[in-house]
Amino acid sequence: MAKITGTATCALFIFFSFACCLPPLAGSLSFDYPTFRSEDQKAIKIEGNASFSVGHIDISGNNWDVRKSQGRASYSTQPMLLWDGHTGEVASFTTSFSFIINPKSNSSRGAGMAFFLASYPSSLPTGSAGYYNLGLTNQKDGGVAAGDNRFVAVEFDTSNETEVSDPTVDHVGIDINSLKSVKTLPLPNFSLTGNMTAAIQYDNVSSIMSVTLWLGDGHGQNYSLSSKVDLKSALPELVAVGFSASTGKSVELHQLLSWHFNSSLEGKTATVVAPPVLPPPSSRTSSSGVIAGAVAGASLFLVVFFSMSAFLLRRRQNKKKREAKEEDMDSEGEVIMEIEFGTGPRRFPYRQLTNATRNFAAEEKLGQGGFGAVYRGHLRELGLPVAIKRFSNESSMQGRKEYTSEINVISRLRHRNLVQLVGWCHNHDELLLVYELMPNRSLDIHLHGKGTFLTWAMRMKIVLELGSALLYLHEEWEQCVVHRDIKPSNVMLDESFGAKLGDFGLARLIDHSVGMQTMTIVSGTPGYVDPQCLITGRASSESDVYSFGVVLLEVACGKRPISTSANKQGVSRLTEWVWDLYGQGAVLEAVDERLNGHYDEVEVERVMVVGLWCAHPDPSARPSIRTAMTTLVSKDAKQLPVLPAKMPVPTYAPPMAPWDGQSSSSGLSTSTVTRSSTTSGYTGPAPMVTPRA
Repeated sequence: MAKITGTATCALFIFFSFACCLPPLAGSLSFDYPTFRSEDQKAIKIEGNASFSVGHIDISGNNWDVRKSQGRASYSTQPMLLWDGHTGEVASFTTSFSFIINPKSNSSRGAGMAFFLASYPSSLPTGSAGYYNLGLTNQKDGGVAAGDNRFVAVEFDTSNETEVSDPTVDHVGIDINSLKSVKTLPLPNFSLTGNMTAAIQYDNVSSIMSVTLWLGDGHGQNYSLSSKVDLKSALPELVAVGFSASTGKSVELHQLLSWHFNSSLEGKTATVVAPPVLPPPSSRTSSSGVIAGAVAGASLFLVVFFSMSAFLLRRRQNKKKREAKEEDMDSEGEVIMEIEFGTGPRRFPYRQLTNATRNFAAEEKLGQGGFGAVYRGHLRELGLPVAIKRFSNESSMQGRKEYTSEINVISRLRHRNLVQLVGWCHNHDELLLVYELMPNRSLDIHLHGKGTFLTWAMRMKIVLELGSALLYLHEEWEQCVVHRDIKPSNVMLDESFGAKLGDFGLARLIDHSVGMQTMTIVSGTPGYVDPQCLITGRASSESDVYSFGVVLLEVACGKRPISTSANKQGVSRLTEWVWDLYGQGAVLEAVDERLNGHYDEVEVERVMVVGLWCAHPDPSARPSIRTAMTTLVSKDAKQLPVLPAKMPVPTYAPPMAPWDGQSSSSGLSTSTVTRSSTTSGYTGPAPMVTPRA
C-alpha cells in the first residue's frame, strides 16, 4: 500500500507541478547595461565574428586583420512581445545606447552598424558580410527579406552604395526588410567615427519610429530622423532585439559600450491546460491495488482541492474587507480633495502597487526623500513602468499636506515638460503617489553623481525645457502655480534626456491678480530658496525665477549652489562667484571644466548672464520667466541684460546669515540668527525654514 500511495502522490505532484509551472508568455521587456561585465554575457547571444569583452561588446571582428567579418549581439534571456495576436495591440518601446565606430582610415571605410528587431531567436544570415549588408540580410540590390529573415533596423551606415541608393558616405537610415531605407538622413562625410550615443523610440499610437543621434561622445552635433513603420505587418509577434555589423573588404571596428531597453506590451496570461494522460505502469499490479491507489490519489486530490478553495475564499474576503477600509478613508476628507477624473490620474488598490514593486523590494528603490522613498514599479495591468513615491508610515502632518497638494495641483496640469501623475493610493497609514517612470532619473545625478556625461547641447535642451514648464505654470495655466522647490533633483529626465519638472509637494496656486502669497513656514532647499522668502515668508513667481536662475548657473558651471572650501573654513556661493567673474569680464572661466571647451561660447554666456539676472537679489530687477526664456532662445547678443559689475546688496532685508556649511541636501541650520538693518528697518530672528531632501 505504501508503494501504491507513493506512486499516486508522485502522479498528483506531477500534475500540480505541470499546472503551476507552465512558462509565462513573453511580455514587456526591460533591461539596462550601463557597461558590460563578465556575468552579463549569459544574457547576450553572440553570433558570427562578434565577441564579448568586459566593458564593451565587439559587434564585428575585433582586430584590423579581419575582413568581410559579420556579427550580431542580441538579448537572449527572453523575446520581446512586439504585438499581441489575441488583441492586435502593438508594443511601444524605447532604447538608448552608446557605441563606437572606428575605421582603419577614412579612405577605407567598412559598412557600419545597426540596431535591429528580428525573429526570435536571432539568426545571422549566411553571406550577410559586405559593404552594405550590415549583418542584417543576404539580400542584394535592395531585395526584400521574407519569413524568419525579416527585420526592422536603424542603420548607422558608413558607406554609400548605388545598389540601395545610399546618398552619402555617412548616413542614418530606417530599414524595413530591405537595406534600401524607407527614410534616410545624410550626415557630413566621415562623421560616424568615435564615440556616439543614440536613442530610438517607437510609439504604438502614431506608429512613428524616431531616432536621435549625438556625435562625438555627445559633444558634437545631434541629428534626428523619424518615419512611420508598421511593425505588425513587418515582423512576427516575438522578436529579438540587438545589434549587427559587417566590414566587407575594408576594416572597421564596431563596439557597443552601453544599452538600455524598455518595451510596454504584456501578453495574455498563460492558461493551465490538462496534463497528458500518464501511461500505465510497466509492472503488473492487482486490481485491488489499482483501486486502492486511485482512491488514495482521489482522496489526496480532494483534500488539496478543498484546502486551496478555502484559502482562496478567505483571501478574497480579506481583500474585500481591505478595499472597504480603503474606501472609508475618502469619507474622512483628510487626504483626497477634488480630483479631475476621466483621462487623468486614478486611484490604485494598495495590493496592485505592492505587486508592482515586489512588495517595495530594496533593489527597486530609486531614492530617498524627506518624507519617504521612491520605488521603481511595473503595472502589469497597464503594461506601464512607473515610479511610486511612498510616504513613510510616520509621515508628519507636513508630509500629508504635501501628498494632498501634489494630487490636487499636478493632477490638473497638462504639459509635456511636467512629470505625469498616473495615480494615487492611501491605505491606512501609507500614502502613495504613482508617476510615469523617468528612465534617466534626475538631473543632479548626471551633474554631480555617476550618471551620463551631459554635453552642452544636452544641457541647453534641458534648461529650455525646464523654462518651458515654468512658463506654463506661471503664465499659461488658469492660475499661477508657484512650485517653490525648483532644483536639479526635481528635474527628471526621460529616455532621450528630455526634462520634466516634478515634485509638486510644496506647490501653491495663486490667482494671477494676487502676485504673492504669505506662507506660514518657509520651505525649500538651501541655495535655491529666494533670500527674500527667508525674510518675508512670501512665495511668488519671482521666487521661482530665482531658483531657476540658480539652476541655470549650476548646469553651466557644474557646481552646487553652496559648497565648502577644501580647508572647510569657508562657504562658497555659486551666484557670488559667477557674478565676480562677470564683473571682471571673465564669466566663461566659470564654465564646467568637464566640457573641455566643447560648447558654444555665445550660448554659455547667455545662459550664465540670464542665470545671474534671474538670481538678482532684488526681486523687482528679475525678469519674468517669459522674458528670461525669450532672452535664452534669442540669437541677438544685444538682448543680453547689462548687470552691475558687483553683485548688488539686498535692500529689502538685513544681510543673510551664512548657512552652516552643510551640503545642499542636508538642510539649513536650525539656530536662530538675529541681525539688524538700517536699510529695511527689519530687526529680529530669521524665519524658520523647513529643509527639503
